[in-house]
Amino acid sequence: MSEYYYELTIKPMKNYELFLELLTSLTNQAIEEDNGTLIARSEEDLSNVEFGITQFAQALDTECETKCEKKENIDWIKQYQESVKSVEIGNFFIRPSWEEKKEDKIDIIIDPALSFGSGHHETTSSCVQAIDTYVNEGSTVLDVGTGSGILAIAAAKKSCKVDICDTDEVCITDTTSNFKLNNVSFDGSWIGSANSASKKYDVVIANIVADVLTMIASDLKKCLNENGILIISGILDKHIDRVKNKFKDLEQLELIHKNEWVSVVYKNKES
Repeated sequence: MSEYYYELTIKPMKNYELFLELLTSLTNQAIEEDNGTLIARSEEDLSNVEFGITQFAQALDTECETKCEKKENIDWIKQYQESVKSVEIGNFFIRPSWEEKKEDKIDIIIDPALSFGSGHHETTSSCVQAIDTYVNEGSTVLDVGTGSGILAIAAAKKSCKVDICDTDEVCITDTTSNFKLNNVSFDGSWIGSANSASKKYDVVIANIVADVLTMIASDLKKCLNENGILIISGILDKHIDRVKNKFKDLEQLELIHKNEWVSVVYKNKES
């Protein structure tokens, strides 16, 4: 472990979810969210990441406070791991590897290293809840923007045939490791989004951000089988009407609202 590390803090005045998406794409380091502030830490200098964020803010003509500091290294990954506890969502029990599993629950192991998505965030837990309710054994599933792979793993644990994709190659690598940790497997994977899918699915899951969901709405719908289920998430409640307008040709089955975050479950209307 190095003697020092770098801490980058970002506080956007607006377009918070866009800055989160950008920071996730610029670094594969652990990202924390604290009252509207994004925090990334790395043993490598994050000045270039700070510059990219600043340029992005200027392009959007919005204010964004950033600070990159060099700090004495404490074992922040260990501290972060110790702060993460298991979470129970429906029939699923999501835990770090150092906690014991529950015999009466579907067990998912996600170690909070440098991956995003451990089941605690409202968007992730809502998607797991929807998978528990709407995804049937043996379904074909596509996880768009797989991140840590937790949602794809949940589907695989229900004996589904799963494909994954993400625009970030690191996420595909992390997901592969997490699948191995859980003793399950996925079928296909690619670096990219839903527009690169070569077939249709019984279930499509996309836990991303509102702006991206609106941009790829038609691609997501094209991936659905007749009567297929679409689970979308990562939507701040202030953007829900704009997102729902893009999917109004589908049948809404459920809207899950947790704090300021919204997830929606749709069914493809029979043609």
